[in-house]
Amino acid sequence: MNNNKDNTEVILLSDPSECLKHPFHHKQIVFTGALSTMTRSEAAKRVRACGGIMQGAVTQDTDFLILGNKRRGISTKQLKAEKLMSLGLDIQIIIEDDFNWLISMQEELPKI
Repeated sequence: MNNNKDNTEVILLSDPSECLKHPFHHKQIVFTGALSTMTRSEAAKRVRACGGIMQGAVTQDTDFLILGNKRRGISTKQLKAEKLMSLGLDIQIIIEDDFNWLISMQEELPKI
């Protein structure tokens, strides 16, 4: 660690791989229900821009299931994700508002 003129700590990373990565980086993402803030195509582009991988269906490899605000009840994708979670798989189910917040982080993280 070094100190700068303002007497605040500065942490220098010696390895560029230590840079922060987006939470969707190298993660499998599935959407269910219609999104209220963007088209599914736009959402997929934004996920890919964060390094995420789009899936059409929930599988054992799914990392995130995004619930669109315009969904009607519990979808079969959500039921399958919940079943896989009950078997011990680590799948995060998040609502569209949280997805939008995570996507907004894309410009804030340093490029790797």
